[in-house]
Parts: sequence; structure tokens; C-alpha cells
Amino acid sequence: MGREDIVVRGGRENNLRGVTLRIPLGQVTVVTGVSGSGKSSIVFDTVAVESQRQLNEVFPWFVRNRLPKYERPKFEFMENLTPAIIVDQKPVGGGSRSTVGTMTEVNPVLRVLFSRYGTPSAGFSHMYAFNDPQGMCPDCEGLGRTVRLDLGKLLDESRSLNEGAIRHPAFAVGTNYWKRYAQIRRYEGTGSGKSAGNNSAGSSTDTGTGRVSRSGGVLGQGPTVFDPDKPLRDYSPAERELLLYGGGFRTQRPADELGNVALNDYEGLVPRFTRRFLKPGLESLKERERKQAEKVVTEGACPTCEGARLNEGALASRIGGRNLADWCAMEISELIRVMAASEAAGDPAVGPVVAAALMALRRIEAVGLGYLSLDRPTRTLSGGEGQRLKTVRHLGSSLTGMTYIFDEPSVGLHARDVDRLNALLVALRDKGNTVLIVEHDREVIALADHVIDMGPGAGAHGGDVVFTGTVEKLAQSGTVTGRYFSERRGLKPARRRRRPTGALAVRDASFHNLRNVTVDFPTGVLTAVTGVAGSGKSTLVSHVFAARYPEAIVLDQSAVGISPRSTPATYTDIWDMVRRMYARQHGVDAGLFSFNSKGACPACQGRGSVTMDMAYMEPVTTVCEACEGRRFHAEVLGYRMDGRNVVDLLAMTVEQALEHFTDPAILRRLAPLSEVGLGYLTLGRPLSMLSGGERQRLKLAHRLHEKGSVYVFDEPTTGLHMADVETLLALLDRLVDAGNTVVVVEHDLDVVKHADHVIDIGPEAGEQGGRVVFAGTPEDMVRTSWTHTAEYLRRSLPTAG
Repeated sequence: MGREDIVVRGGRENNLRGVTLRIPLGQVTVVTGVSGSGKSSIVFDTVAVESQRQLNEVFPWFVRNRLPKYERPKFEFMENLTPAIIVDQKPVGGGSRSTVGTMTEVNPVLRVLFSRYGTPSAGFSHMYAFNDPQGMCPDCEGLGRTVRLDLGKLLDESRSLNEGAIRHPAFAVGTNYWKRYAQIRRYEGTGSGKSAGNNSAGSSTDTGTGRVSRSGGVLGQGPTVFDPDKPLRDYSPAERELLLYGGGFRTQRPADELGNVALNDYEGLVPRFTRRFLKPGLESLKERERKQAEKVVTEGACPTCEGARLNEGALASRIGGRNLADWCAMEISELIRVMAASEAAGDPAVGPVVAAALMALRRIEAVGLGYLSLDRPTRTLSGGEGQRLKTVRHLGSSLTGMTYIFDEPSVGLHARDVDRLNALLVALRDKGNTVLIVEHDREVIALADHVIDMGPGAGAHGGDVVFTGTVEKLAQSGTVTGRYFSERRGLKPARRRRRPTGALAVRDASFHNLRNVTVDFPTGVLTAVTGVAGSGKSTLVSHVFAARYPEAIVLDQSAVGISPRSTPATYTDIWDMVRRMYARQHGVDAGLFSFNSKGACPACQGRGSVTMDMAYMEPVTTVCEACEGRRFHAEVLGYRMDGRNVVDLLAMTVEQALEHFTDPAILRRLAPLSEVGLGYLTLGRPLSMLSGGERQRLKLAHRLHEKGSVYVFDEPTTGLHMADVETLLALLDRLVDAGNTVVVVEHDLDVVKHADHVIDIGPEAGEQGGRVVFAGTPEDMVRTSWTHTAEYLRRSLPTAG
């Protein structure tokens, strides 16, 4: 064999059926297919994982033990692999100090510039870093924001401690924290705690637990520190100070049923709450705890640095009248103009530093992210924004011969920005790299030098290579992808367009980049809200509109809440019903029919597989020999209902289950999965193995039949094949025809063509956006508007080609 192709033979990951294929080196290859057809299984779970696994093997054992470990994928043979760089859709994440500037490594360059050219200089570059104690604001520790306990929200002054004066669940009446204020007495003992001054000879103190055990008598002869029946408003200033901020003494609580008395160092309410809930950071708390804490705190810009994150010395240093925080707060497109015109650009001493920063910033602008600022926290970025920033980091690399693997890079992109993305992908290829893309977007597919189409269907109906070749041959192939790729949708006929029954108004909206936006959302129709990425679409719909009409059912881009043990059966809540049915018929505990409970195979704890840690070598996962991958222990398999045990039921597809069950409640929960095109999933398939498009539809199915008259969708076509978009549009039509109002934030032009009404936000992104630039029917947009959306909508019509 020649070395012109990556060769994969016998791939069997997930639903792959012994797939054999070639990926041309030095070209752009796009892998297509309906959601769940096996695209990610071959690209990410096979090629990418094996490339990373083999690359790790070149390092010595000491280093390898500190690298991520990858299991060998299921394949027979692979040849000509090159090192892979994966650019996926996982959230960028990062801590509270992670920003666009730190992620793209522009901030370190700017710090060097200010250290050498700023007047007055604060010193070395680390003196300008908000991640360094010598550069950060001392009050907010470089976060730019402070979270403070709001006593007005926390305390009900009209109530006593016994009446629940502290409005937080952790301090509710009867809780351990509540007892430390409502039931404590001042401890008058002496010494280190090994013996208590008031104890009888038979008493002793456990210094590790702070509990005093005794054989008899009564401790705590004095009154409680606080009168638990006195309203807080009646406390004296000294009592209030002690409750909220006091400390420096020990307390004891009443004895429990065993006669043990707890001794504790007293800690005022404010320092205790701050230490427990605020110091770790709200984002580090569990979701429930975070929401509870947010109700009693006030968050705002740090009053010392006013959100700039840096200390006084760093902020005093300026170039052209602006400090480093001012530069980072500007939109990147504006910062490029400021830096290029700066005197520093012509200074021989620092000119190369300016040039390096400008090169990095122009790459960010080139991928359509010029509206971002360097101080934007990375946790606020969308998946599409994060993916493009990851890509930007590799554009300046001098490495060649790499394989860049992208997971649907067009996600979240307007058609105008897809053009920019395509230029980026071509640039990577032309530097001598291989570009491998999983994608649904027509324009990205059209860019390909080579196409691999997976199918023919999804799940058990997929897993085969149904086409390989050029884009031109794909259009003639007759596969599902080929048909939809070659057939361009026209505008919905005027006779099928629904007429509004009323309007839901938004008036003078000025949130984020919106500029006093006033617009009507027509009721009883399908409305598409469009505009380039960052123009303000999601701000208008998912924030402002949803807040003004809280009865709206909002399906946003948040992740599906699942665990590795979640399945369609557990996610739809039918498995509890099924377990109870089995339990009633056989007179046993329902927990016996759960692989998360009593029915779990003891060898694998209900996972169905066993992973062995091989220390320095890669972990090895094998099917559990005890249960043969069925997750349950042998006793469970003997209980049958209608001839099937629970393992047989979990092996059913949703379609088969809808025919098998007769219980209306079960059918009602399963039907939405079929409606959104997930009827091929088995009831026992781990949800962690689903593709992005499958998870998106799963979330839609979960909320499909909630009672409401207004539905809001934020980019529901994410991860969907063109054929799946067809299914989605039919579903949206059913919602509207049932009397609902549906608002969709979308970039997919097929959805825009199908809409009854379009609201276009722009004209550009960031500060150049935030306005309604068009509102009307798709026909009116094509005929009268010259926005970016209108231009690409005209190009996409059949007559345009």
C-alpha cells in the first residue's frame, strides 16, 4: 500500500459493522450521515483515539503514566496514522480567571508590551497578571467581581431563631447549623479540651470530634447565648454583632440521647456562611446549593478595581492613555485598530511584540469573532465560539503533517461566518495538514476534497460506509445525504403560510448589546430569529423575551443532564413503572429489577463491563464475564413477564416498545422519542454514547408535551442531518397547528425558508449589532432586505444555482 491514505480496516466501535475506509492525507475529508449513523464512532472513537494512544507510546513510562490513557479501539488494522489534534464541541470551561485573552495566549503578549512600554511601568510582565498575586486586585483576587452576603435577603428580622429567621436551607430550624445559634451555651471549661472545667470526674472530651461524654449530671448550667424566641429586630447592638460576626470562644449544645455534648468554636453567621458557600466560589457548589446561595447574595463588580481585575500599580500603567484593562475590554476588531495606530507599533524595542499580538488578534477576527473582547470569561462562550477559538490557537503553529479533526465546526455559525470557517479549514490543509471533519452543513460538505457518507440509517440501521468519493459524485449517489445535498429547498408557498393571531411585544430591551429594541413576536405562527453570531439573537429571545413571558417553554443549548448509567428507559421515567410491574407479578422487591440497585451484577456493579487499570499500560475494558454484559445478576433473569425478562426489554428499540406495551402512561412517555426520530434507540442504550444530534432531540422529546402555548428553541438543528431537520420542521409545524406560538433562534436557512415570520438582528455582531434590521415574511426578506441573512438566503434558493 502507498502512504497517501490513512487506512482503517474492520472498525467495530459502537454500531460500526466492520468498517473499512481510506482517508486521503493532505486533503479535506468530510464525514457525513444522519445523526447516529456512526460518524463520530469512526472519526473520534476510532481514528482520533488510536492516534492519541499511539502517540503516547513514544514517551517513556514515567511520562506516559501522567498522560491520559486510551483503550485500543475495536479495529483489525490501521495504517499511516498521523498525530491528531482534536477540535471538539466540548465547552471551553476554565476557572473563574479564564478569559478569551488567556485562552488564546494574547494576554501574556500584552503583559510583555505594557511591562516594556507602559508609563509608568509596574515592573515585570507578571506584575500585570490578574492570575498572579503580585498583579491581581487584592480585594477580588483577580476575579473582577465580588459576591457578598446580603443580610437583608438572608434574615427575616421579624422572626426569632425558633421561627426560622435565617432564610437559607442550611440554617433552617432543626438543622445542625441552626443548633449552633439557637441552642448553644457558652462553654466555661479550661485547658486544651482534654477535660472540661464543669465536668464531673467521669467526664472526658474527645478532641478529635469535639464531643464530651459523661456518666451523669448536667452540663451548661448557664443560659443559652441567644434567646431563640426573641425576634432579631429586638436584639441589642451587642447581641446582633455577636450573632453575625462574633467568635473567640467555645460553645456547647444540649446532650443527645447518648448523653454526648458537642463542643465547638463559635463562628458568627456571616463568616460561617462566607467560608462554607462563598469562599469556594458559587460555580464550585452543587447546582442546588448554588441556586440557594444566589438567593441571599449580591454579586457585582469589585468596588476596588471596578471589574478590571488588576491592582492599582498595573492599572496606573498606560499606553496611549489606556491601561491594560481598557485594552482587554475593547472589542477585538477595535483593539486591532488601536494597536496598529499605537506609537508602540513603531518603536523598534517593542514593535515585534505588537506585531505578534496583532497577528493573533487578526486570526481571531478572521474567524468571525472580532466582536469578542479579551476579558470575556470563557465559561460564557457558546460551543461554536469556543470551537473557533480552539482552532485559532493552531493557526499560528508551524507544525505540518498533522491531522486536524473537527466536530461539526459550523455549529452556531451564520452562513456568512461559515464562509470564513471554510477559508480557515483550507488554510490548514494548504499548510500540509490533513483535515477530517464530521459535518452536516451543505457549504462545508461542498468544500471537501473527499466525502465519506455513513449510514444508511441510524443506530442499528447504520454503521456502514454507503459512499466515498468527490462532492460531485455524492450529489449523484442517491444516498440520503446525497439527495438532500443536491436538492435545495425553496421558500414555503404563500398559501401554506400561517397568519398571526396576535402579538407578544418586547419594548425598549437594552440587555447586553441590545439597543432599545422594540419588536413584536407574532402569535400562532413559526418565527425564525436570525442574524450573524453575536448579533444579539439569543439575548433577545432566551433572555429578554423569556423573562417577559415566563410561561414560555424554553429549550436552550444547555447540556442534557445524564450520567453513564442513564438510558432512554430511565430518562423517560418508564423504568420505574416496568420494575413495579415485574415486582407485582412475582411478589419481590422492585429494586431487584434495577442495575443501579439490588439487581446489579456484583462483579461489575451493574455496568456490564469491567475496566482493569494496567498501571503504566492503557486500561483494558472487557465485557463482564459474570453477567455477559447484561448488567443484572442471574436471579433477575429468571423473572419474566409476557415471556421477556428485563434484559430482553432493555434490548428493545423504542419502536418495538411502543408496539409491546399497552400501559397508557408508558406509551405517553415513549411516544415523543419516536416523534423526534429516535425510535431506533434501544431502551437500554447508555445516553453517554449518544451523538450530539441525538442528545439534542432527546432533550426536545423530554419537554415536547409540556402544557404551554409558547415554545422557544435556541438552535434546535444543532447536530442534525439535513434529513433530521425535515423531521424537526414537521414537529414544529404540529406544535403551531395545535395552537401554539413557536420562536426559533436559527442559522439553518432551511428553517428560515420554512418560517412564517422572520426577525433579523444585526447588522453585525457585538457593539455593531443589537438592532432589528428586518421583520417580515421570508418572501419580503428575499425581495426587499439587504442584510447578511437576506443575502445568503437568496443565494440558497434553487434559482440561485
